[in-house]
Amino acid sequence: MGENASFWESLIYAHPTCTTWKQEAEGSIYHLASILFVVGFMGGSGFFGLLYVFSLLGLGFLCSSVWAWLDVCAADIFSWNFILFAICFVQFIYVTYQVRSVSFDREFQELYNTLFQPLGISLTVYRKIVLCCDAEVVTLEKEHCYAMQGKTPIDKLSLLVSGRIRVTVDGEFLHYIFPLQFLDSPEWDSLRPTEEGIFQVTLTAETDCRYVAWRRKKLYLLFAKHRFISRLFSILIGSDIADKLYALNDRVHVGKGFRYDIRLPNFYHVSLPETPPVQPSYRLQRGSPRRKPTGVTNSSPFSP
Repeated sequence: MGENASFWESLIYAHPTCTTWKQEAEGSIYHLASILFVVGFMGGSGFFGLLYVFSLLGLGFLCSSVWAWLDVCAADIFSWNFILFAICFVQFIYVTYQVRSVSFDREFQELYNTLFQPLGISLTVYRKIVLCCDAEVVTLEKEHCYAMQGKTPIDKLSLLVSGRIRVTVDGEFLHYIFPLQFLDSPEWDSLRPTEEGIFQVTLTAETDCRYVAWRRKKLYLLFAKHRFISRLFSILIGSDIADKLYALNDRVHVGKGFRYDIRLPNFYHVSLPETPPVQPSYRLQRGSPRRKPTGVTNSSPFSP
């Protein structure tokens, strides 16, 4: 304990304390360096945040080097600040190269700006998603089928970039799929990773369409490596399925202007308990979340 105490005492009391302080302030270069340090440490995250931080910190260390060389005339202070300036400069060049290397085609860039960037997805994460689909946008010509009922296997997940897709079952129209919506989100959600299935609906292009497709196995491998991307797609797919359900709900009428609401499945039954319940049969069934509304007639359940 005595040796440790003497060690700390030597560190604290070995140097004389400041009895007199300099009356004049340091030069403007020193204060400029301090200001650059303060502003530089306010940078954010991501590529552009790193560019902001390293550029201002590098300028701050450069000003400190000039101040040490001209005013202080201290070789050690100059050396350390210049080394730190060089490190910041190298990091700035490296991040700039990464930003330039993360470039996408026009359609992928627009997809990022409209769908992924508002969710706070960084370019590095988005690049992994794009590479998973081989950075390819597929064209589907007008009146060509993306999937056929009872024939096409469910082996991918696709996102519509442009155009409009018509969804039908047994020749009857269900709903449309618009840009920035998944083509097969209900089918994707209905299967486990180890299961296989086929489409229960037909998807036909009403116009010339462009879409991005991720192969099922390859996308699950990406999910296994990056849990954040898995949660991201889970949220996007869930929201997409909800939109499709509400699109179906808008087409279900129970007569005389009344509309069935999937949020209030027992509303009509509570209102008229003596009336035989009329229930839409397109409930969420595993293997086929998209079902044609059946069992719904044009007669009103409120009629006597």
